[in-house]
Amino acid sequence: MSSERRRADPAIETRESLRAAALRLGFLQVGFAPATVPPHTAAYLEWLRQGRQGEMAWMAREDAVRRRLDPNEALPGCRTLVIATLGYARVPNLEAGDESAPGSPARPAIARYAAGRDYHRVFEERLAHLDDVIRERFPSAETRPYVDYGPVMEREHAQRAGLGWIGKNTMLIHPALGSWSLIGEVLTTAEIPPDPPFEADRCGTCSRCIEACPTRAITGPRELDARLCISYLTIELRGPIPEALRPAIGNRVFGCDICQEVCPWNDGVPAGGLAGHATGWGGPVPPSTMVSWIEELLDLSDEEFRSRYCETALARPGREGLLRNLCVGLGNSGDPRALPALMRCLDEVSPVVREHAAWGLARLAEVRASGS
Repeated sequence: MSSERRRADPAIETRESLRAAALRLGFLQVGFAPATVPPHTAAYLEWLRQGRQGEMAWMAREDAVRRRLDPNEALPGCRTLVIATLGYARVPNLEAGDESAPGSPARPAIARYAAGRDYHRVFEERLAHLDDVIRERFPSAETRPYVDYGPVMEREHAQRAGLGWIGKNTMLIHPALGSWSLIGEVLTTAEIPPDPPFEADRCGTCSRCIEACPTRAITGPRELDARLCISYLTIELRGPIPEALRPAIGNRVFGCDICQEVCPWNDGVPAGGLAGHATGWGGPVPPSTMVSWIEELLDLSDEEFRSRYCETALARPGREGLLRNLCVGLGNSGDPRALPALMRCLDEVSPVVREHAAWGLARLAEVRASGS
C-alpha cells in the first residue's frame, strides 16, 4: 500500500458508522443535513398567509414558525439533522370480490400508515435508540428527536440529506423506494458531514397525482391546500365536513393515499409492513366493513373508545370524528345495509354526528336512485 495514499476522513468514517448503526435499528433510510434554514421558507410562509393550514392554527403561531424555519430555534447550537425514514408499503391480503376487499364501497378505506399501532410511538422508540447511538459517538453533544409533530420542515431537510425529492403531491419520493415512508429526525449539536442533497426532480411532466385528487387539494405542483385534503378533512378537522366535499370523500374514513397510489414511482415498490413491525407494530384492528365499525362505535362510550384505540392513529379524530366520517362513507356507499346504522346515528348526542347521519341518509337514497 502506497504511503502517499490519502487516508480516509475520520469524520466521514464516523458518519458512515453512525448510518450503519441506524440502519440496523430498522430504519429504511438515514441521511445527514446541515442545520441551516431550508431554501423554500418563503413558499411556506406564503402558504400560511393564505390560510391553507385550515384549523391547524398551531402551525401559524409565531414561535412555531420560528422554530420550524430554523433548527437552531428548536435546539440552540444545532449543527446537524439526522433524518431517518420508516417504510410502510403494505398491501392488504384480501380476496377479490369479498365485501371487505379494498375496492369495495362497503369497506372503510384507511390510510396505510394508520393500520395497526400508532406510528408515532414506533418511531419515537426507534429515534430514542438512534439518539443513544449519537450520544455514544458524540458524548458532549446535545440531541433532540422529533417525529412529524415537531417544529421541523422534515421533507425539505430529507431532500437536503439525499433521501429523495419532493414530488408534485408534496411527498418525499425516492427513485427505488417510492413515497411510502414516514420521516423522523434527531437534531444534534454534533457536527457531522452532510450528505449530498438530492437535486434532481424526477416528476417530469407527470401530473397523475394532481389529476387523481378527488377534492382538487393539490392546486399545482407541490402546492397543497390542506382545507381540501381528505386526510385533513377526516383527521384534523373538528366539526362538520364541508358538504360540497363529502361526495368526493367516498369511503375514505381516515386519511387518503390516492396521490401515492397513482404515482408511477410507487409501481413495483416491494410490499411490507412498517420496518421492524415484528418488534411492536401491531394494535387493534377495526371491523372490516363500515356498517360493523359504526355499530361498534355506537356501542362504545368515549372512554371505552379511547381505551380501545389509544395505541393507534385512529384515536386522533376521536369517536365523534370517526362516526362523522363513517356517516359520510356509508352515504356514499349506496349500500342498503347502511340504513339501520345511519338511523341509529340520528339518536347520537353529538349534533355533528346527527347532521352527518341525516346527510348520509339523503346521500344513500341519491346514490341508490342513480344506480352509481
